[in-house]
Amino acid sequence: MVYGKVTQSVVDELTSIFGPEDVITDKELLESYSFDESTVAPHLPEVVVKPESTQEVSLTMKLANEKRIPVVARSGGTCVTGGAVPIHGGIVISFEKMNRIVEIDEENLMVIVEPGIFIMDLHAEMEKRGLLYPPDPGQKSSCLGGNVNTNAGGMRGVKYGVTRDFVEALEVVLPAGDVIHLGRKTVKNSTGYDLKDLIIGSEGTLGVTTRMTLRLVPLPKITTTLYVPFNSFADAVKTIAEIIRRKIVPPALEFVDQSSILVAERFLGRPMPHNSAPAYVLIRLEGNIQEEVDSTFEAVGELCLENGAIDVLVADTAESQQKIWEGRSCIIDAAKAEGVVELLDAVVPRNKLLVFLEGLYKLAGDVGLNVQNFGHAGDGNVHTNILKENMSDEEWNEKVPRFCEEAYRLSLSLGGNISGEHGIGLIRKSFLPLALGVNSQDSAVQIDLMQKIKRIFDPNNILNPDKVFDL
Repeated sequence: MVYGKVTQSVVDELTSIFGPEDVITDKELLESYSFDESTVAPHLPEVVVKPESTQEVSLTMKLANEKRIPVVARSGGTCVTGGAVPIHGGIVISFEKMNRIVEIDEENLMVIVEPGIFIMDLHAEMEKRGLLYPPDPGQKSSCLGGNVNTNAGGMRGVKYGVTRDFVEALEVVLPAGDVIHLGRKTVKNSTGYDLKDLIIGSEGTLGVTTRMTLRLVPLPKITTTLYVPFNSFADAVKTIAEIIRRKIVPPALEFVDQSSILVAERFLGRPMPHNSAPAYVLIRLEGNIQEEVDSTFEAVGELCLENGAIDVLVADTAESQQKIWEGRSCIIDAAKAEGVVELLDAVVPRNKLLVFLEGLYKLAGDVGLNVQNFGHAGDGNVHTNILKENMSDEEWNEKVPRFCEEAYRLSLSLGGNISGEHGIGLIRKSFLPLALGVNSQDSAVQIDLMQKIKRIFDPNNILNPDKVFDL
């Protein structure tokens, strides 16, 4: 598709909307918006605008649609699939100034926010009030706009669910500039097709979200964290399965391999509580009555020891727990700080986790790659860091796609899928036909439906074009 260019007259029109300080055309400044946290090569936008209101976004989209200029909406830029890279140039709408908490409704346990707010800031503000927004992506500098676009999950998914489960309403600007309001400040809604849920997870290809109404829950008064080393992944996964089988559902149930622990230590510049075991399980327990939390802790601790844990290390102060979860949360950033990393985000049924992990390590050995595996054991979501290290670009470009395809085929063969929470973007687009449906005909029908939906929302294909699938 041939797109329109950002001419001087377009810049002038944008300047009349935003003022000169919020319209960026300087090449050196544009470079900061040319990439995200994926391995996709940077692509320079032609102009960046920084809205402070939904009206400014609406006017921008109307202008872009009239001129057939591609648009990418960007919040924190922490996407790991290339979803925030402006591969066709055009306009980047940066939400760095739309970062406010608009309303806190404690009577209805709701909060209304703008897309540019960091999730760590939302968590901190809610917790001051004894409230919790449960979705907890590992990347703390991610923003709510991107979280909604990818239906982010995170470490609390095993108990609470993912972003979609806590979004009650959205304000969305469509590609032609129309503003629509989806959902209400209600917990239940059975009124027509749920367009809100269609926007969530659409990776910025159907509309630009400018406000979101999120559901909150009371903040548990007591938390405890167990840091449990194991001599093998088999023992660790067996323990995880037994915890779930006993109908104990912790708010976080994570697994980490030794390589991930060591890279986190180097990145943070301090030791984790233990670092010499092949596998680790991290468990957060919570409640409002100390006796109940202690009872669950004792039951889980006994299960771990019965299933081969080397030890059960307990963190019961806020500071000691924070250090453990910082170590878990920083693994992706830590690996990237040491070199190029490609990240997989496959998901399998929980009872297939061990088979999948063993298959990943074997596949990496066969292909000749070094990997780190970690992630959300409680919901079967495995993150795999593929490390480039000293490999040549030619070797890397040959081995990584081969490993990814085989890893995806393995996850699919086990009843899983190719992404649990990071989305498709540009990096995984070629694998989407493989992942949908039970056969090629099923997949083709689903992709055709997605393409038709995209054309209805965005007939000129200007909004984050060529992401997720081709038109």
